[in-house]
Amino acid sequence: MRNGCDARCVSWRLSTIEEFNQMTVLTDDVGFLLSRASGLVVRGANAALEEHGLRVRQYSVLCLAADTVEGVSQRDLAGTLGLDPSQVVLLVDELQTAGLVERRPSPADRRTRLVVATGRGREVRESAASRARADLRHRLRALSDREQETLTALLARVVTTAESDD
Repeated sequence: MRNGCDARCVSWRLSTIEEFNQMTVLTDDVGFLLSRASGLVVRGANAALEEHGLRVRQYSVLCLAADTVEGVSQRDLAGTLGLDPSQVVLLVDELQTAGLVERRPSPADRRTRLVVATGRGREVRESAASRARADLRHRLRALSDREQETLTALLARVVTTAESDD
């Protein structure tokens, strides 16, 4: 017995994998495949971002804040990321505590706070982006560059259409 798993456990795992491979009901389901692929990519990205103290959602907020000179509102962050505004508040709080972003009043509307990447936040974003890209390349290694471009374009269309329905 190794790590609490005997031959029966190994046999069960192998039979489960074989059964899974035969379950075309799920493997032919685009929703299932999208969800499964998303989970795998997010887990890989989280592992790649860990050395920077980030997870995918924090990294996404940091990227959006770093890509604008004037900053981005928390409301716009929530809309772009498809998150509840309360989730964005928590993410920004975490990034602000880490010194990666700061909140500034909007010159156009004093009630609105803009999230702006700090100098350190921009540096971390660049380094983290490199790690995240490398992990994604690894995850998508079964696809050619052209297939990856096609996948990206198709997913963007799906997201745009689905968002317009909401």
